[in-house]
Amino acid sequence: QVQLAESGGGSVQAGGSLRLSCAASGNTYSSVYMGWFRRAPGKEREGVASIDSDGSTRYADSVKGRFTISQDNAKSTLYLRMNSLKPEDTAMYYCAASTADWGLRLRLLAGTYNYWGQGTQVTVSS
Repeated sequence: QVQLAESGGGSVQAGGSLRLSCAASGNTYSSVYMGWFRRAPGKEREGVASIDSDGSTRYADSVKGRFTISQDNAKSTLYLRMNSLKPEDTAMYYCAASTADWGLRLRLLAGTYNYWGQGTQVTVSS
């Protein structure tokens, strides 16, 4: 079992920055990769970024160059640094962990993750 708890969401003006954190507990060593997802009202859940245990990362095209995913293994914490935020980034953000390797092409697919946090809200105003 892996427990995940997000924090760091809030309200910010367009162009601003936020850093989300996700504290992992439990059997964290079973995680093969972790990711950040978001869901905006009326939209499908979207994969934002993922990171493997070796540090390799993947990003959705919509956030490339603006968002950075990182992890502190010593603290069992996952981060998402979000810069140059846009109103369309407004969503509930979730961190997730996968304990199986579904292949590199599926890192941003929600169905490959089996543990999820409760989410943290990010609101970007114009």
